[in-house]
Order: sequence, then C-alpha cells, then structure tokens
Amino acid sequence: MHIDLNADMGEGFGAYRIGHDEELVGIVTSANVACGFHGGDSTIMHGLAVAAAARGVALGAHPGFNDLWGFGRRAIPMPVRELEYMVAYQIGALQALAAYANAPLRHVKPHGALYNMAATDAAYAGAIAGAVRTVDDGLILVGPPGSELEKAADLAGLFFAREGFCDRLYREDGSLVPRGEPGAVIANADAAALQALRLATEGVAYTAGGGKVKLEVDTLCVHGDEPGAVAVAKAVRRALEQVGVELRPLSPSVADAV
Repeated sequence: MHIDLNADMGEGFGAYRIGHDEELVGIVTSANVACGFHGGDSTIMHGLAVAAAARGVALGAHPGFNDLWGFGRRAIPMPVRELEYMVAYQIGALQALAAYANAPLRHVKPHGALYNMAATDAAYAGAIAGAVRTVDDGLILVGPPGSELEKAADLAGLFFAREGFCDRLYREDGSLVPRGEPGAVIANADAAALQALRLATEGVAYTAGGGKVKLEVDTLCVHGDEPGAVAVAKAVRRALEQVGVELRPLSPSVADAV
C-alpha cells in the first residue's frame, strides 16, 4: 500500500514569510508551490524547486485567484476564459523557475477558493482542466474525489489524483467544513494523523456530525501555512509508515488515467 503526502508551500511574498517550507520539504513527497497570485514570488518558487529536486519531492503548481490580500480564500467570479488563462499563466511561471533547477512539474492543484469553487462548478473545473491540458497534458490534476474537477479531468483526458485532507474536518457530503466554523481545522497532530490513517487504509473520514464519509484518495494534504504544520506532517508520516504504508510522490502510475 502506498500514498502521496503533499503540502501547500511557497506562500510567502517578498519580505513576508508564511509557512514552514524548509522543514516540510524534507517530510512530504509532493510540494504544491504558490505561483505568485495568492502568494509566492519568483525567488520563492525557484528556491522551492531547487529544494524539491534535491530531496526527490515532486513539484506541482498551486494556482489561485489574484488575491494576495485575501490569501486566495475569497471567491472571485470571473469569465471562464479569463480563468483558464490565469491558471495557465501561473503554471507557466513555475515551469520557468523550475527549469533553473532542472525540476519538471508533476501536477497542478488549485488553491483555496478556486479549489472549492471548481469542485462544484463544472465551468470553473473545465477551465482549469483546459489550462492544464494546453500547457502540458502529462500533468496530473489534483482535486477532491467525485468532484467536478475529476469529471473535467476525465473529459480532458488528464491524469487525476484524488485528494484527502489530514488537517481539515469533513461534512457528511464529503465537502470541507468552512474555515470560519469551529473545528474546521484539525490542529492536533495526533488527530490529524488518525484521520490520515483512516483515509489511507480505510478510505473514510469521520465527519463533524460523528458519521463517516467514504473518500478513496491517492494523496493526502497538510496545509503548510498552519502554525502546527510541521508537527502534523511528521505525525502523519510516522503513523503511515508504522502501519506499512509507503510514501511515494505523485506520478501517473498512482493517479487515475482517464
């Protein structure tokens, strides 16, 4: 049994540092790197590409809305063609900086509000899949299982990796509890590790109401901007390895060929 462990990284900007990139890149197997719109800049992108290549960590683009002020967590309605170009722009930016490290991109995972909107909006999902297919149809699109993103990947002929969250609470319908609600973020490292184990070995997560929701996943996410991200990532990795789950970077062989 094997699974990927990813983290959202590179979300600082200029003199502002957000997250724990240096520590996380030594723990996870895939890095989702902000591409300058909700966070990130050219220096940060290049540095993470170098660090990921040195550690055998798969590098992925983490495009979001053009929203530094709101960290990409505010919904922004926009024409789907503009959205597609915006995503393609960000993928290309990371590709260019990664070229300095001879580090190829492996995947694309939308960020924040863009991720949540594309999970339920077929037009937004199609725009993202269109950008990925046009820039590089060998890239893996990452998103929630059974979402509009997965359907869009199918229609576009892309590889798709189903993602589960170690550090977020789920609703009964498989969606995430909004961050503004109590308990939405699982800050306790042991609780996050237990959720990761359930997702990886049983394909389920416990919900806010105490029930279970079925979620077959290929990759598990730790949010790099959370204060306890390093402790959570370490606990998750340790718990998975203790039960014999191999941590392996995302690749087409572990994603759905659709």
